[in-house]
Amino acid sequence: MQTVFDWLAIAVFAGLTVIFLQRSAGETSTADKIWHYAPPAIGCATSNYIGNTGLEDNNQLMEIFSIAILALSIFYIFQIIKPFTHKN
Repeated sequence: MQTVFDWLAIAVFAGLTVIFLQRSAGETSTADKIWHYAPPAIGCATSNYIGNTGLEDNNQLMEIFSIAILALSIFYIFQIIKPFTHKN
């Protein structure tokens, strides 16, 4: 946990984990399948790896690509998993 990419990836992954645990322990059934959580989790790991490699190699293009992957992971979470939907 030394770089900004470590912290960002862990923060997004922790939020994804909380959503998964909350929905799996809930009384009502959701349309989520466990495989819906795989793309953003893989995106967090990939973003972290590419970002850290970009910092080591002093390659700003890799850092920008890493931020784009993390942003796409967050976009996927909001569009597919929909963490803020309320069922009444």
